[in-house]
Amino acid sequence: MTGWSVTSVEPLLPEEASRHRAALDDLVVELSAAAAGLRESLPQGLRAPLADAVRAMNCYYSNLIEGHDTHPHDIERALAADFSREPEQRDLQLEALAHIRVQKWVDSGGLRAHPMARESLCEIHARFCENLPESLLVLEDGTRIEGGALRTGHVRVGRHVAPEAEAVPRLLEHMQQRYAMLGRAGGILGLACAHHRLMWVHPFADLNGRVGRMVSHAWLRTAVGSAGLWSVSRGLARNEAEYKRRLMAADEPRHGGADGRGALSEQRLAEFARFFLETCLDQVRFMEGLMRPDQLRGRIEAWATQETAQGRLPAGAWPVLREALYTGEVARAALPGLLGVGERQARNVSAALVGAGALNAQSSRAPLRLTFSARLAGVWMPGLFP
Repeated sequence: MTGWSVTSVEPLLPEEASRHRAALDDLVVELSAAAAGLRESLPQGLRAPLADAVRAMNCYYSNLIEGHDTHPHDIERALAADFSREPEQRDLQLEALAHIRVQKWVDSGGLRAHPMARESLCEIHARFCENLPESLLVLEDGTRIEGGALRTGHVRVGRHVAPEAEAVPRLLEHMQQRYAMLGRAGGILGLACAHHRLMWVHPFADLNGRVGRMVSHAWLRTAVGSAGLWSVSRGLARNEAEYKRRLMAADEPRHGGADGRGALSEQRLAEFARFFLETCLDQVRFMEGLMRPDQLRGRIEAWATQETAQGRLPAGAWPVLREALYTGEVARAALPGLLGVGERQARNVSAALVGAGALNAQSSRAPLRLTFSARLAGVWMPGLFP
């Protein structure tokens, strides 16, 4: 087929007069309020360590949707440059590391343009590829993925025949123009719809799903103010069958005169957007429950008490953790006074907590900061990973 026009991808979001719009707008308001409430409820010192944990979580679940199950402990090992000797497992660790590096770049403000801009999409794709192992860059037909390059061949995904390669640049340009002009509230609904429309265009030979979810992550940071404190990928992975069913349904053409004015179904797009926004809201509420100060403090205290009683941590571990929990970090020089012990014993306590994965520091003299490591996630933050 030739001559794909920009109207082929319309509608890009339900019209304001659509019967679906009111319920979607209500969800946008609810999500905005919930995300702001979570962000404001967390002490400043907890936001950075939580965002680090969510970055690993986002990586785990996004890759899981693609059928790559890399255990959170293996992801943590990869971050410490501790790789498996088994080639396939090592490659999955490298894939996870690539994902985390891309997200860290996004989280640090690396995107210069709108997340849906062609340059943003291509740079995200290129950064994924530059850190992937060779085995994951070669497709089944023997061709090699070229980082940041739009596809040149035809694509069929299930029943969906993607637009011809020649149409991809103009479709992306049209989408960028439409989505970038939306206001804040419109942008939140826009990002939910754009998640499907980007998959529908299928701009790259491979990695479209991971690029699309990273685009959503980046856009959620700016439109919703997620601050990287929760992950929509976790919700999508936990409802993977429904996620893929909704994506496929939104590929459907218009169902007649009452189904919007574009080539594609407005109703199915609205249903996908509702599913996506509800998934976001569910993840905000999950993280809000997980991070309730009294309950989080109780879980960490119970862990430290048990570890101390069993001889795996020295006495004084909990007071140090409590201080880090309240203030976000603890100066090493303050430990002797905090614990009422000498410097040597204070160093033993801090070293034990670092070794246990409860605290970390950028150097041997830097302040000690709380960390939500994968090895402690099951106790400190139950439900974060399977």
